[in-house]
Amino acid sequence: MRVGFITSEYPHPRVSHAAGIGTSIKNLAVALVKKEIGVTVFVYHQKEDAVIKDGDVIIHLIAKRKHQFLTWYHYRLYLQRYINSVVKQEGIDILEAPDWTGITAFMKLKAPLVIRLHGSDAYFCKLENRKQKFKNFFFEKMALKNAKAYIAPTTYAGIETRKIFGLEKNKIKTIHYGLQLEHFENATPEDYNRNSILYIGTIIRKKGVFELATIFNKVIELNPGAKLILIGNDAPDIKSDEKSTYKLVEKIFSSKAKRHVSYLGKIPYNEVKEHIKNAHVCVFPSFAETLGMVSIESMAMEKPVVNTSIGWAQELMDDGINGYLVHPSNTDLYAERISKLLNDEKLCFEIGKSARQKVETLFDIDKNACINIAYYKSILNT
Repeated sequence: MRVGFITSEYPHPRVSHAAGIGTSIKNLAVALVKKEIGVTVFVYHQKEDAVIKDGDVIIHLIAKRKHQFLTWYHYRLYLQRYINSVVKQEGIDILEAPDWTGITAFMKLKAPLVIRLHGSDAYFCKLENRKQKFKNFFFEKMALKNAKAYIAPTTYAGIETRKIFGLEKNKIKTIHYGLQLEHFENATPEDYNRNSILYIGTIIRKKGVFELATIFNKVIELNPGAKLILIGNDAPDIKSDEKSTYKLVEKIFSSKAKRHVSYLGKIPYNEVKEHIKNAHVCVFPSFAETLGMVSIESMAMEKPVVNTSIGWAQELMDDGINGYLVHPSNTDLYAERISKLLNDEKLCFEIGKSARQKVETLFDIDKNACINIAYYKSILNT
């Protein structure tokens, strides 16, 4: 069997952009190759046209193209022609694409299409209670309706997407994202920077960064030695039109808290893992995710995580056993949970060990790759 992934991001030096979607695709691609499944990745909206190899994975970089009118339509037709030619040439049996932006809308592909629900614009608009552009909704619905089946990283994401777009329930299967666990080992979980709190993610409203500032103001009153480290791209704020969300977040920090905050921006992935290893507590007070890769990465590194309590997060951890689940708007309780962990090293160690066990059970990419393969085969046999 050979699987083709259609994506706008993938972790590779020659690819323009890579974030959570790209990381999850690469984790799966590498695991599939180990199981002797061929993998081709089509990365669109790139700076160049090229075909490169990343281990045993074939990557097709497809450059952006502009037209005098209806660029979105003509570019999709170009992608369709290109992908179909490679499907024939490389013998691709099944294709997978994300729901975000509905890139496969209007495409007629020569292999069955599965759409993985990484999180559509409509999904995030619903969670954030904001209005979606009709064009975006139309593209995403068209793409989803043309797919043969769907994969959801959490049951919550599948249910919410089904309700938004009116999808058939029996066509959605929940298969969690996975990690290459050997890359997330922590041989010395007892060694970390005391009182350090780590946030990883885009600095954007939907990730709960405004609430995090308020939470940290309360933590610093309870633990004067606490430190907050933020890692991730700054983003414009959709409500205020401010170009930098971090500038708005900065204004919320108290004068005392501000002296204990370090914003590192975007840093190399290997450095991110070192920061996870060195963190005392990891925090993810998000309002909108489908799963949250950084949450399970932190759990794999045996870190106590204070996560959001919204839908998807309830499938990642058990409150009080392998992490804490708190609604981001409950800033008092969120601060209390962080402070409790900062003041109890034994509790941190126990939660971290349990978190690792949870990840090994649910998010081992080798196990989850087998589930993906079985699902792909079931689609090809129907």
